[in-house]
Amino acid sequence: MKTRVQYGTTAKMFHWLIVVLLIAQYSIGWFMPDIHGHMKPGAPMIWHISLGTTILALMLLRLAWQLMHPVAPASSLPAFQRITSQAVHWLLYVFVLLTTFSGWLFASARGWQIAWFFWLPLPTLTGANPPLLRAIDGLHQVFEWTLLVIIGVHVSAAFVHLFYYHDGVMRRMLPRRSAAPIAKVLRVLG
Repeated sequence: MKTRVQYGTTAKMFHWLIVVLLIAQYSIGWFMPDIHGHMKPGAPMIWHISLGTTILALMLLRLAWQLMHPVAPASSLPAFQRITSQAVHWLLYVFVLLTTFSGWLFASARGWQIAWFFWLPLPTLTGANPPLLRAIDGLHQVFEWTLLVIIGVHVSAAFVHLFYYHDGVMRRMLPRRSAAPIAKVLRVLG
């Protein structure tokens, strides 16, 4: 299996689609009403869980794609940056998985039947289970905040490479058509 030096169109598509869906997911989750007692899932919860399971599926597809089409770390990076970059990327995968599964498990333990985008019934991971619900209560929030911090570290590092190092690392994930205008802007700024 040959290791590439640039991300291909499919990898970039997965990346940016997941970015857009995570922005939508956090927006819905942020404005969704708190869950109390015997509440039933309303439209915001159905959208939230539907987007979460979609992000999970895309992340698993992206991971499979990445394993079949590996991309070498930028050769210009010092060893510590290559190691921390790999660590942050794996943490992103782990916490997207943990966040999604904990939310799905929480909904299942409440006994909710969720239809994916109001259409296809999602399988429940467990039946209504109050002891499990009490045991995992709060885990989803811990995972979502941890994921948000990791995303913040990832985005901050991308901007440091873009605006401080000017080393082209960020261009590896940008669509080809947008790389040239961004390079022009950077030359003007830099």
